[in-house]
Amino acid sequence: MGNQWITFLIALLFSAVAEASHCATNGLPVVRNISEIAQDNYGRPGLSHSTIAGSVIHGFKEVEVWLQTFAPGARTPIHRHSCEEIFVVLKGSGTLYLASNSYTKYPGSPQEFRVFSNSTFHIPINDVHQVWNTNEHEDLQVLVIISRPPVKLFIYDDWLMPHTAAKMKFPIYWDESCYQTPPVKDEL
Repeated sequence: MGNQWITFLIALLFSAVAEASHCATNGLPVVRNISEIAQDNYGRPGLSHSTIAGSVIHGFKEVEVWLQTFAPGARTPIHRHSCEEIFVVLKGSGTLYLASNSYTKYPGSPQEFRVFSNSTFHIPINDVHQVWNTNEHEDLQVLVIISRPPVKLFIYDDWLMPHTAAKMKFPIYWDESCYQTPPVKDEL
């Protein structure tokens, strides 16, 4: 019985270390192998997400980098955020829907842009958009760079939903397990 207890404690310790290292904000190696970085779909079917460099997970202050793969038919929600976003399409093809109507009451009809392997595109601050893998035969893989992390998403049910009715999602799906609210300062 003693050996089983020791084995259990060792497994528990390694589990705690593995979880803590996932959320470590220091000690990030200078060089890492992307294929060894954790991937998850965060409850979003057809998505594979890896945070290459993150604010919440790694302590980055000015920029965040993600690697995302969308299965055929998978897409982001219709959303906006108050940061700039740059995409580099590594493989596959799809469609970017972009509504540059942040000054109106709702996004309205988006413009459609075809995206393809080796293309790049950017999303201006607060422009409502959606990225969709409209290719039926191949994954769409993108490298995403965002400014001003961590990201607060404002999610829309459709393109005619008023901006004021968009639902805020914070922390973003992949930051939920590591995000800690800053301590409340109760004195000067």
